[in-house]
Amino acid sequence: MSGVSVLGVRHHGPGSARAVRRELERLRPDAILIEGPPEADALVTLAPGLEPPVALLAHVPGEPSRAAFWPFAAFSPEWQAILYGTSAGIPVRFCDLPAAHSLAGDREEDAPGDDDGDDSPDAAGKRERHPGVRMDPIGALAAAAGYDDPERWWEDVVEHRGGDTPFEVIAEAMAAVREGHEPGGHEARREAYMRKTLRAAVKQGFGRIAVICGAWHVPALTGPLPSAAADNAVLRGLPKVKAELTWVPWTYGRLASWSGYGAGITSPGWYHHLFEAPDRPVERWLAQAAGVLRDEGLAVSSAHVIEAVRLAGSLAALRGRPLAGLGEVTEAARAVLCEGDDLAVELIQRRMVVGDRLGHVSDGTPMVPLQRDLREQQRRLKLKPEALDREIDLDLRKPLDLDRSNLLHRLALLGVGWGTPGQARGKGTFRETWTLRWRPEHDLALIEHAALGTTVVAAAAQRAADLAGESSAALADLTSLVERCLLADLPEALPDVLAALSAKAALDTDVTHLMAALPAMVRAHRYGDVRGTSAEGLAVIVRSMLERICVGLPVAVTGLDDGAAADLLKHVDAVHSAVALLSDTPGSAPDGASDGASAKAPDGAPDGTPDGAPDGAGPRGRWLGTLRGISDRQDLHGLIEGRLTRILLDSGELDDAGDRMSRAMSRGQAPARAAAWVEGFLAGGGLLLVHDPRLLALVDGWLTGLSGEQFTDVLPLLRRTFGAFAAPERRAIGERVRSAGRDEEEGEQDVDERRAAAAVATVLSIIGKASG
Repeated sequence: MSGVSVLGVRHHGPGSARAVRRELERLRPDAILIEGPPEADALVTLAPGLEPPVALLAHVPGEPSRAAFWPFAAFSPEWQAILYGTSAGIPVRFCDLPAAHSLAGDREEDAPGDDDGDDSPDAAGKRERHPGVRMDPIGALAAAAGYDDPERWWEDVVEHRGGDTPFEVIAEAMAAVREGHEPGGHEARREAYMRKTLRAAVKQGFGRIAVICGAWHVPALTGPLPSAAADNAVLRGLPKVKAELTWVPWTYGRLASWSGYGAGITSPGWYHHLFEAPDRPVERWLAQAAGVLRDEGLAVSSAHVIEAVRLAGSLAALRGRPLAGLGEVTEAARAVLCEGDDLAVELIQRRMVVGDRLGHVSDGTPMVPLQRDLREQQRRLKLKPEALDREIDLDLRKPLDLDRSNLLHRLALLGVGWGTPGQARGKGTFRETWTLRWRPEHDLALIEHAALGTTVVAAAAQRAADLAGESSAALADLTSLVERCLLADLPEALPDVLAALSAKAALDTDVTHLMAALPAMVRAHRYGDVRGTSAEGLAVIVRSMLERICVGLPVAVTGLDDGAAADLLKHVDAVHSAVALLSDTPGSAPDGASDGASAKAPDGAPDGTPDGAPDGAGPRGRWLGTLRGISDRQDLHGLIEGRLTRILLDSGELDDAGDRMSRAMSRGQAPARAAAWVEGFLAGGGLLLVHDPRLLALVDGWLTGLSGEQFTDVLPLLRRTFGAFAAPERRAIGERVRSAGRDEEEGEQDVDERRAAAAVATVLSIIGKASG
């Protein structure tokens, strides 16, 4: 077609981007066609107000698995073409297969297969690449030129030419590569639609048309073309869905890891630098790298930078390269700036080679109400989305921090993992630590949950109610959901969740399920108190679950093997820690529970104290009484008996721990059981042996009394037990054992009565007693 210029590029290539911009300024076309979904034509006018990297998001409403992204960076040739067209008032249209067809097609059939950076978009990470569909054209050209690395060949031939990209030469090379390798299936449909769009533009009267597409497609859009009827036949009967498109922020980290439209871009930060600094890129890059290292406290001087620049240039000359590439620059930085330190090199890789840039979209960009509400809350709470990890500490006593915490917990319920909770610094439940990092997929999650509500709080509450209503929800899931609702301050969702929890707890007879669920319930009430959130009915459910545990635990500890005993012991420890948070007044609920919350037990829950409990026993008294009754049994696993003895001793409920240990380690007990008893008893730490000589002597005597074969049998258990102690504890125990042995030796020394007789007589005379 006369008047049509097809510019073959490599997606996200800085050299291609500069060359496209120069060629468009020379051609001054009437219309620009760009590889991409035509449904996005209406979004082109928003591009000047966006801050790349950004991506076109196409999705099928109600089907989150059917979604695709088309990323654009500042150094993408397509992005530069869009900016040129919008600034010059030239119509800019997309010419690829519509997203309505791409998202409706078969997953395997539509999967992209080329590795030249010219792929159709990935479906939100759901599609897999199939390299066997057709050859890698860039790899073929690189091999013909004697390069074993296609990336390095493209950089030398195109990116390092300063914008003088030989479009005609690339087109001829691609035509030669495509001989005998004509695409079919999805690729054939894409190229047929590109030709259809090109014909439509010509028919509309545009005299000079510029087409920007992947280099692979150039031969399909130039020279003798198939007839319109043939292309229509290829496109006839394609499946179709309703697709919606918008702009979303993107990150360089995602651009580096993405397979599809952004495939092969392993160093977006480096490419951004090449695009922004066409003059002296190596010098500027190494100077920036030195600044990054200095910010981390590393000593890097100007002399280091000068020497690194020289080394990079020498490496490029030795390898016959026109300009030092990323490989040479990285090696120079490693040798000179980092002095061989891999951690410093990794820092440069993360901060500069990949980069931490996060794009931004304008307020005029189409968004679902949920996205807009989140954006407003981010502004109000002064939480700016960032591509790199950012740690924040929240003091829940401050209204601003409390609102931030509520927002992050609500987003977590919606599957938007913007924040990851960490270990809070300091003591108390009024502090939280979060690590924030925004990912492009979060926008897709917000769109997916848009039907749940127009605000984050409404959508999170509805999501919690939906989760509670699922028949497959386990008891532990529901207790965790209660906790999450309190953390997210969703009082409107709690009634449904608590009702589901009460019904599930009343029917669940497995005591281990109850034990696994109780700690989260106690924490939930405690968090509710700290945050000022009411949790009506929660206190009585906690009380009911504890009563069920106390009734069922004596049966659950019977006939356990080693693995089952270890698993049950974890539940016992968790429940014991949770009970410590409960007040111990008769009929009490967790601290801070309102009287109304314990007025009525849930349907099916036991009312009153179970049989065998002392009258008026509170939660702690009831729990310890249950453990005391179990600990006196003779059929317990050694691990369970030892741990219960330790818990009761630490709680002040036992005064015969020494006798119990003596019986457990007597010669009548099997060495393996005695070792398990010791393991359970000492699981709470080894300081007890340091401060109680009798217990230490019992353990020492039992160990020294074992035969060699018996000691070998129990050695793994002993090593696991004592290996868990802190080093100071082990050292103190060793000192105690050594000093005890020394005292024993001194006490056993023989006395020569004949030689001592004179001294004895003298002492007796001094004290006024005659010697006999």
